[in-house]
Amino acid sequence: MSHWAEIDENNIVLRVTVGDNNDPNGDEGYQWLIDNLGGRWIKTSYNNNIRKRFAGVGFTYDEQRDVFIEPSPYPSWVLNEETYDWQPPIPKPVGTETTGWKWNEEITSWESFTKVPRE
Repeated sequence: MSHWAEIDENNIVLRVTVGDNNDPNGDEGYQWLIDNLGGRWIKTSYNNNIRKRFAGVGFTYDEQRDVFIEPSPYPSWVLNEETYDWQPPIPKPVGTETTGWKWNEEITSWESFTKVPRE
């Protein structure tokens, strides 16, 4: 199966669908998408083999870098230009077996929390 992401005029992913690898045109369903749904479609990989990651609704397609970038989890986080992953302004501290860390955007810092053991 091939997967395709439809993007809008701002390169935001609107939806992701599956194409047919057995398509007689050899285009893995691309022409069917154009003929039947219209729009602009960019191939994406469920296994993250192309374009960094599998596209999701709300992701941005960066044409210059040819990657899909997920939405920033917080306004203060910055995109790493080498990995295309969002990075916090302060590195995450190392947790312990009983303590974890969660980001607090109001104070732009990490807060510790006690992990609840699963039974």
